[in-house]
Order: sequence, then C-alpha cells, then structure tokens
Amino acid sequence: MATVQKSIDVAVPVTTAYNQWTQFESFPRFMGGVESVTQLDDTHVHWQVSIGGVEREFDAEITEQHPDERVAWRSVDGVTHAGVVTFHRLSPDSTRVTLQLDWQPEGFVEKAGALLQVDDVQVQRDLDRFKALIESEGVEEGGWRGDVERPRDATGR
Repeated sequence: MATVQKSIDVAVPVTTAYNQWTQFESFPRFMGGVESVTQLDDTHVHWQVSIGGVEREFDAEITEQHPDERVAWRSVDGVTHAGVVTFHRLSPDSTRVTLQLDWQPEGFVEKAGALLQVDDVQVQRDLDRFKALIESEGVEEGGWRGDVERPRDATGR
C-alpha cells in the first residue's frame, strides 16, 4: 500500500477552504489527472482519472465528514483507494489543509511511480493548485455542511 501525506497553508478562513473542498465536481480544476468527479448522492462520488496514460473509473464513499474539520473516503469498487483531508484553523484568515492518500499501486507504471515518489510530487502540485484557486477566488463555489459519522466497527467503536 502506498501512502502520501502533504499539507499546505491557505490564506482563507477554515470554512471557505472546507466548503470549496466539498465541491467534489470542481476537483478537475486543481487535481492533475482527474478527468471528472460526479456527486451521486451525499456520500457517493464517481471518479474518472487518467494518470500516466492509465485510465480508471471508480466509485468512492464518504465514510466520515465533519464541517470545517475533515472528509474521509474509500473506494467501493475498482482501485483500492482511501484518503482523508483535514482542515486546521491557523488564524481567522488562514487554514492548514492536510491530505493523506492511501492506495494500492497496480501495474509497472504505478508501482514505479510510487517507488520514485512521483505521487508525492503530484499531490503537492494538486495542493498548490487548490491554494491558488481558493486564494484567487477568495470565496468558495458552494459547500455541503452535512455531517457523516464514521461507521462503527464490530465492537461498537
């Protein structure tokens, strides 16, 4: 399993950063290789990506979401993919956005990319583009303020 964790500070309030991130269909504006994201319902999205010449489609489920704090997801078919983005208020007008992605590289190109940390560079570029987008706009395109509780495990935790 490959993992990347990167952070970036953005000069907008935490609510603005969070609200923009919940506009999943805008991801192609700042995420390299993301062709489209379609919001199916409050907790399901469909992804179409093309990375390194490899095209994939998969569905993901939002497994936890708390306004101005975090959004977590996992794939439900196709590729093995999961992640979490957290939002940390640094001041009234600045926020730290931390993104962690976990996935199972498939095939030579993806395994080589993970080994050479090409994915780390791509995630940082995506965060840099998110920063440029949200700071240039100054306001979010919208936002979903619903709450999704983390599923409990077999022990009830």
